[in-house]
Amino acid sequence: MEAKQNFVPRNNENVISQFWAKYSPFWPVFILLIGVAIGGAWFYLQFKLPVYESTATLLIKDEKKGTEDSKVMESLNLLSSKKIIENEIEVIKSRTLLHKVVDELQLYAPIFEKHQWKDLSAYTLSPVRIEAQYPDSLVEVNRVDFTYNQANGTVNFDGKNYPLDQWIVTPWGNLSFSANKASHQFKGEYYFALIHPKRLIMFLSKNLDVSSAGKLSSVINLSLKDEVPKRSEDILEAIINGYDRAAVSDKNVLAEKTLAFLDSRLRFVSKNLDSIEKHLQQYRANKGAIDISAQGKLFLQNVSDNDQKLSDVNMKIAVLKQVEQHISSNESGGSLVPSTLGVDGDPLLTGLLTKLYDTELNYEKLKRTTGENSPELTSLAGQIEKIKPSILDNIHSQQLSLEAGKRNLFATNSSYTSLLQALPQQERDLVEISREQNIKSSIYSFLLQKKEEAALSHSSTVSDTRVIDKAESSMESVGLGSKYIYVIAIMLAILLGLALITAREIFTGTILFRSEIESIVPYPIIGEIIMEKSKSPLVIEDGKSSFIAEEFRMLRTSLYYLNIYPGSKKILITSAIAGEGKSFIAANLALSLAMSGKKVILLEFDLINPTLAKKFGMEGSRGVAEYLDGTVEAGEAIRVTKQNANLFIMTAGNLPHNPSELILNKRTEDLLYYLKDQFDYILVDAAPVGVLSDGYVLSRYCDATIFVIRHRHTPKIMVERLEYNNKINELKNIALVFNGVRSRGYNKNQYGYGYDYIHNQQKSRQTAQLR
Repeated sequence: MEAKQNFVPRNNENVISQFWAKYSPFWPVFILLIGVAIGGAWFYLQFKLPVYESTATLLIKDEKKGTEDSKVMESLNLLSSKKIIENEIEVIKSRTLLHKVVDELQLYAPIFEKHQWKDLSAYTLSPVRIEAQYPDSLVEVNRVDFTYNQANGTVNFDGKNYPLDQWIVTPWGNLSFSANKASHQFKGEYYFALIHPKRLIMFLSKNLDVSSAGKLSSVINLSLKDEVPKRSEDILEAIINGYDRAAVSDKNVLAEKTLAFLDSRLRFVSKNLDSIEKHLQQYRANKGAIDISAQGKLFLQNVSDNDQKLSDVNMKIAVLKQVEQHISSNESGGSLVPSTLGVDGDPLLTGLLTKLYDTELNYEKLKRTTGENSPELTSLAGQIEKIKPSILDNIHSQQLSLEAGKRNLFATNSSYTSLLQALPQQERDLVEISREQNIKSSIYSFLLQKKEEAALSHSSTVSDTRVIDKAESSMESVGLGSKYIYVIAIMLAILLGLALITAREIFTGTILFRSEIESIVPYPIIGEIIMEKSKSPLVIEDGKSSFIAEEFRMLRTSLYYLNIYPGSKKILITSAIAGEGKSFIAANLALSLAMSGKKVILLEFDLINPTLAKKFGMEGSRGVAEYLDGTVEAGEAIRVTKQNANLFIMTAGNLPHNPSELILNKRTEDLLYYLKDQFDYILVDAAPVGVLSDGYVLSRYCDATIFVIRHRHTPKIMVERLEYNNKINELKNIALVFNGVRSRGYNKNQYGYGYDYIHNQQKSRQTAQLR
């Protein structure tokens, strides 16, 4: 009856228990790594400064989402324009605006105070501030130590004293030191650095977060993280103020151009009006004309009304001509002043002009922050090109309409002129002069009104933004706190420990765990023998109680799994390579069986490197080699051991030059047949089958095979080839013994498989189970 060869190992162990059993023996490694990680985290926290986040909130008028002005504010702020939130976000983050912030706050010249672990920024504590005359020409420098003498108000660096508030020529550029009135600290060691503004602009652009509060909101949120809360607050405030100044500046430019246009027209009309008034005065003086008749007054009134209409038409035509010239000239936005002076009666043209102005203004702003081929810039340019033809078409249409109205007014004037012929000559001349005077006076009043409106709008120019929340820093630092850093450091240490242990076990290439054997081959593992130091290679003795002795007793019991019974009792013991302890297993298993009252014989068929004779102290005796070559008979080569009367041994004898051929001798089969009737157990110690074929030859005459695998010694590839080789050269009824199992890590009583047996016997110092 043969044992089952399709053995499937049970794998019902809890995953957590397996994990704990695998890694817990290396607890000192984890403790060391965790200690190093905590120390590294502590040092990191000493050098790492806390980071604070400053935030501000800004409300911007958006033509789609913004709030509407009141009627009073709208009438005062005639030059205002609605804005698009997305464009304004780009303007706020523009390099031009950030450059002004860097120059305004002198961020290119940070000052630091020396400390034990990490030098701290002295933004608020520095006794002086540094300004560069030409920031864009600065030569960068990492550190320049200086001292400040408050008594005489001088700064000393490079061995020289320099006064405050004066330009100093230095190797890095022209610098000026000024007293920091906000600081009251004058002790400490300081140094300053110089950074090119472009580098700071890139840093701010990367770290400045500008976003809309929502899709339907015209509120913009600004945030900036910095190690110095006050500095981030100042930067946000400077950005908001600079943005407001830029917006107001754009309005002022438009207002100034409007006023300049109105002034030029007023000067021209005023000059004509003065000339007409002098002519009237001279006419009255020469002709003595003092008054005109009632008919003349009525005529003058009608003609004046008609002339006023004609002057309005002429003014509109002139303004439309100015607008047409501006549109056709492809000038930049910001100068569309004529759109506010005479065409207010046409809402379509006014809307188109306002839209063109806003689009061109957004185009110029976006052009400062993006490249020429930017999709957004190209889109705005396309919108401008689409709006201009519509404006020109509208202007031409209005010009035709105004010309028709002008012809009608001229026709009316002609009728009035014919009526004027009926008046006396003197009265007629006076009416003509008064008529021209009224026309010029109306034009002058109209221009003067527009100038007052533009001046009032200019004087009341306000920003299109409103600060909802001023810049304010968080009270607590943002990012990972010290607790999280320690937790992360510990987790990284544990993961590193797991990785190191796993990598060590993966790349060894030898068998480390029972589970590896069970996953590679289907053969049962009937015994595990620990690595134990002993004075004698024979660890089984009468009256001796030890853990390894108990393991051999368990192995002896497990032989029943191989179906060893009185008619089937020949056991082959072999391994893959030398040094796996097969002879050690054979000797102690035989001794254990003999101590149980069984008559056992141990045959040493390892004719290449025999060690059993030495283990039992029987060197020099005749044995298997002599029997196989016919020199002696079996009874002459069998000897009883001094360790136990039930244990007999046939040593290898003198080593032959042709061991494999001797084993193929028929006397091998005769020997085993003869011993079968004499002994209860026959243990055959054969040479490793991974090197020699002797084991496969002997397996033909045996009933079962014990294949020895040694912990940290047997290559995995040899175990993987065992099943394949067994299909070609069969080893009967294979069972495995895992030998030399060492303690994992630093736990002397932990072997990776749940052993908790503790014995108090004195441990010896010599390893005797290598072979």
